[in-house]
Formats: sequence, structure tokens, C-alpha cells
Amino acid sequence: MSKKVKIGIIGAGTIGSVHADAYAKVADAEVVALCDILADRLKEKAARHHIAKTYATHQELLADAGIDAVSVCVPNCSHAPIAIDAFKAGKHVLLEKPMALNAKLGRDICKARDAAGKILQMGMVRRQSPEAEVIQQAIAKGRLGTIYQINIKQIRRRGIPGLGGWFTTKAQSGGGALIDIAVHSLDLAMWTTGLWNPTRVSAKTYSKFGSPMRDYHYVSMWAGPPKYNGKFDVDDYVAGMVRFGKQATMSFEVAWACNAEPENYIEILGDKGGIKLGAGEPVLMTEMDDYQADVKLIYDTKRDSFAAEMAKFVAAVQGKGEVPATGEQGVIVMSLLDAIYKSSEKDQEVAIGV
Repeated sequence: MSKKVKIGIIGAGTIGSVHADAYAKVADAEVVALCDILADRLKEKAARHHIAKTYATHQELLADAGIDAVSVCVPNCSHAPIAIDAFKAGKHVLLEKPMALNAKLGRDICKARDAAGKILQMGMVRRQSPEAEVIQQAIAKGRLGTIYQINIKQIRRRGIPGLGGWFTTKAQSGGGALIDIAVHSLDLAMWTTGLWNPTRVSAKTYSKFGSPMRDYHYVSMWAGPPKYNGKFDVDDYVAGMVRFGKQATMSFEVAWACNAEPENYIEILGDKGGIKLGAGEPVLMTEMDDYQADVKLIYDTKRDSFAAEMAKFVAAVQGKGEVPATGEQGVIVMSLLDAIYKSSEKDQEVAIGV
């Protein structure tokens, strides 16, 4: 396929707009349709992004034979059913993170993809940052040697999104800080290091700041304002340790809200070098000629990560490349999230059932 790929976006919320803006920067993509269950939002976003066709339901959009591929930008509980319907309708799918509510639904999505013979790309946009890419390349070249420890710190002081809406309602989101933001860091850690074999985890989730909702004081809010007649029944903090067989371990601490300085980094330790992702310009801490040495990695920092993500999806649909984040990898990430929640519930280390 070499013609422009005709895109439909399902979900006209904030992330749907991000996708529309990103596709506008991809020469071989054209967003031709938008769908949302909220009529006023659908009309406003279609006008903002100059999208001609609008649909009230995803089924109507998927019935449009002029659409080649879709971006699924809806609450987590709808990821699996809509992605599966899209494959049954013969569309390629870019699926926002997290993959689904659990790993079983992720596997169902992959089965539908295989039956349709279509493309599935997971929306793991942080992989597309130039910093992540250069670190992944350095690790692939052996610059860090054997990786044995990963440390993740992803702390927001007050960063609960959409308080009282679907983000904080477990039946719709599947969870809180873990499934919303930790999913990025856990995926990125496994992708950069190539450690896709998590085996066991010991973890604990907490819910300390979101309820009662009127006692939560904040400066700004993604997907806000609060809906005080809604729910907060999810985690806002999680910490734990993952084992990768006998090869490596990974500790993580992630919070939507806590009384600590904001931090966001992944530290990767190997027997030949160590490096941090997310802490400014990456510096490889290593040895050269019997001296300790800090090697600054030079790379092109000018990149729109979402546009890069969409460009790779479009190229894969056209048969010009591979997707950068696969469904199989999405299932591994979901299996890890499932195990973290299970470990917290049981108060013990558990096996990860990939």
C-alpha cells in the first residue's frame, strides 16, 4: 500500500486530539473520520481538527469502507472490545496504552489481529523519544554489558488525572497510577534492556490521596476538572520488585500523588556501565583505559514523539516497516501489571503468568 492511509479516530477526548495533531504531521496519513459518544465534544473536535466525517458509535465508523486504520483512544475498559471489532471490520489498529484491563483480554486482541491478518501497534509513545532510542541502541551494542538491575522512580507530587471520572473508577480504568503511568516506565525498561522475561514480583499498592475527593488539593489536573459525584477506588501509589529469572531485578516506585519531590527516571545498571533515562541528557557511566569515565551521548533531540509513533504505524500499514511496539509485548506488560495487583492483594511474591 503506497497511497495515503485513511485514518479514523475512535474517541475525541484529550488523547484523541493528540493523535489527530500527530497524524497531521505525517505526509502519508489522512484523518478522515472521528467518533465519540458525546455529541458536543464530537462536533467541537471535528471542527478543530478539520475532520469531515463524524460518527456517534465506533460500529458506524468501522462500517465505513473508506477507512484503512483506526486509532483507539477511549477509556481502558473499551480497548479490547473496540480493537477486536476493528479487526473484524478489516481495519489496522493503533491501540493506546494500556493494552486492556488484563492480559487475557490482551491475548484476545492478538487472536483477533491474527484472524484478520492486520496490523496492531501498541501506543507506547515514550519509546519514540530520541533519548530512549539512543539508550536502547547503546545497550544493544553492549555498552552497559550484562544488565542486572533497573530502578524506576516515577513520582508526581499531586498528579491524579480526571478525579471522579473514568481514570479513577476501577471498573472503567482497571486501576490507578500503576495501569495509567507505571505502564509506560515498565514497558520502557523492558524495551531498552531487552529483558522481556519477568518471572516473579513482590509489590504493594496504596490509595492515600484521592479519597475523600474534596480533600485532594492540586494545582492542575489532566482530564479534569474533578467530578465530585464520581468515584475514586483505585491506587495512587505502588512500589515493588520484579525478578527476571536469575538474570536481573527491577525495583519501582510510582505515584500519582505523594508527599515527595517529583521525579521521573529509569536507571539501568550493567557490569560495564550504567545510565539514566529521563534525568536530562543521558550520560553513560563506565570505564575507559582503566579510568572511570562519563560519556555524554550526542543525538538529535528534535523529534515529536507522537508524530514519530504515527509515522511508524502508517509505514507498517503500507508494508514499509515493522511496528515499534507489538501486541505480544503488550501482553507481557499486562501480565506484569496483573501480577503486581495480585501480589499486593495477597501480600506475597507471586509468579508472573505471561
